[in-house]
Amino acid sequence: MSEETLHGHAPGDTPVAEEGESSGLLVYTIGLALAVLLTATSFWAANTSLLWAPGIALGLAVLAIAQMGVHLVFFLHITSGPDNTNNALALAFGILIVFLVVAGSLWIMADLNHSMMPMPMHMQH
Repeated sequence: MSEETLHGHAPGDTPVAEEGESSGLLVYTIGLALAVLLTATSFWAANTSLLWAPGIALGLAVLAIAQMGVHLVFFLHITSGPDNTNNALALAFGILIVFLVVAGSLWIMADLNHSMMPMPMHMQH
């Protein structure tokens, strides 16, 4: 493992004095290439008949999580390093809020669907 990996630094997450313009550009270029590759793979997986149909949704979820990881590491430079504790906590809090909003919305919609009155027979056609 490289020294950057051992100390929890993301690619390109070096102090400004040490970072050259070309290394910063290289990090963003690698991130862009990975993001484009993951996006293209997602479109291919969704539109192909070569994959097992029930597994496509799981594959797309895995590709989406990988895409988020690429964005967090290569573009936002969020890592587990000691300098990024506040960033990691803000990210965790944001994920918690999004999870609560989505879960609460699904719960409310399911409860509303269960509580609705059935349609009269003459209105069902």
